[in-house]
Amino acid sequence: MITPLDIQNKEFAKAVRGYKEEDVDGFLDLLTLDLEKMLEENRRLKDQVKSLNSEVERYRNSENAVLETLEAAKALMGDISVSAEKRAEILLKNAELDAELIQREAKESVERLNEEMVSMKNRLNIFRTRYRSLLESELEKFDNLSAELFADKVIEELKPYTDGKMTVAEHKSSFGKETITNLRKGEGV
Repeated sequence: MITPLDIQNKEFAKAVRGYKEEDVDGFLDLLTLDLEKMLEENRRLKDQVKSLNSEVERYRNSENAVLETLEAAKALMGDISVSAEKRAEILLKNAELDAELIQREAKESVERLNEEMVSMKNRLNIFRTRYRSLLESELEKFDNLSAELFADKVIEELKPYTDGKMTVAEHKSSFGKETITNLRKGEGV
């Protein structure tokens, strides 16, 4: 490759009818300057390309890191989703078990209350039977006592008939009045 120094150092042979030396030298100076500018711009552009390439490489690495992070996030989201589903299943099973326990306890409570109700009915029936027996026994005693009390009274009242002191008609009129009066006063009973 020709350098600007090669252009400056180049010497041409002189001929009779040749170009003006000053024009050629001026033109060569312009070429030298342009070539130097081009070479400088080429070096600058190469540096810029190198810089851009390293930046692109850095972005590629960043892109890879971002992609890896996204993949890790997807995997994490999948794990979280699976974990949440498992937790939901566990919570649902626990709720079902709690519901079954509550139902069982409620059934047992109903059964216990039914048993208590049957027991109370039996006790009430026993109480009624005993109370009825007691009342019947007391009524029987009362009837027996009344029969004994009134039996003596009837014998006393029948004495005038057996002694001949009173007639049946006389007795009927006096017996009803005496008995009603005595019952009202609570005497002779």
